[in-house]
Amino acid sequence: MKTVECLLCPRHCRLPEGGRGDCLVRTNVGGKLYSLVYAKPCSVHVDPVEKKPFFHVLPGSSAFSLATAGCNLHCLFCQNWQISQSQPEKTQNIDLPPQAAVDNALRHNCRSIAYTYSDPVIFYEYTLDTARLAQNAGLLNLLVTAAYIEQAPLAELCTVTQAANVDLKGITEAFYKKMCRASLRPVLDALVTMKKLGVWLEVTNLVIPTCNDSDEDLRTLARWIKNNCGADTPLHFSRFWPMHQLMHLPPTPEETLTRARQIAQSEGLHFVYTGNIAGHPGENTFCPVCKKELVQRKRYTLGEIHLASGACAFCGHRIPGIW
Repeated sequence: MKTVECLLCPRHCRLPEGGRGDCLVRTNVGGKLYSLVYAKPCSVHVDPVEKKPFFHVLPGSSAFSLATAGCNLHCLFCQNWQISQSQPEKTQNIDLPPQAAVDNALRHNCRSIAYTYSDPVIFYEYTLDTARLAQNAGLLNLLVTAAYIEQAPLAELCTVTQAANVDLKGITEAFYKKMCRASLRPVLDALVTMKKLGVWLEVTNLVIPTCNDSDEDLRTLARWIKNNCGADTPLHFSRFWPMHQLMHLPPTPEETLTRARQIAQSEGLHFVYTGNIAGHPGENTFCPVCKKELVQRKRYTLGEIHLASGACAFCGHRIPGIW
């Protein structure tokens, strides 16, 4: 029987007849590669766009969010492991074709569709077809992804993607190998490609005690983002909660996230945020020129907004993003 090689992600799984890829959702049927999750999401919600998190994309708007089972990473700290590490026949799925997803987004007054929770890379065909229809309907397409993807499919997806929040798990190959069973380089390459192709980028780093929270790691990560994606790229440091296979670790101390933010700011990043700690000043957006507070947030609730057509209402400095 004919073996099929999947060229979607860096794993390049070679599948015999009836075999499945590492992501659990692709299989070889008669020498052809099939997705087992096309139009079969297991999680569908209307979320604040801030939950993704996107802080520089349509503040206060709603995102129609969907995900399928499966993932091509196997992070020990996964926050959605119940679906990401599951076969699709073991999750509760609904039938939601691309046009129905777009119709539902419009019906719920959403301004975007977010492909999220697990990873849009593994439900790539579903994401791509839905995104094309969504773009034609005037909706933004938002990827929330670990960006473990090959360059050719990524470039095609970028043609219908307006914004991406990339989960940069760590900044060393050793971390990716041990904690995610993956490699770092394809993720860094994907970030550079998205930036080059005009996708609005935000980056999230889950700060895990004893694993990726050293000053050296935090500084190296911030420096890489500035040098390769630009100083205006928002960086979200998110608090870790014991989950999946890291139940023995404590939650990230608030002072660690404060330190991470200070380090990234000292490296020249203009928009550095803290996540999963309500009321922290790192939730808010400040003008990098006059230092005035422009957007107030408390978790997913917005307070005062001082933006005028995407610029600081106090000094007029243009704040990058999609407003």
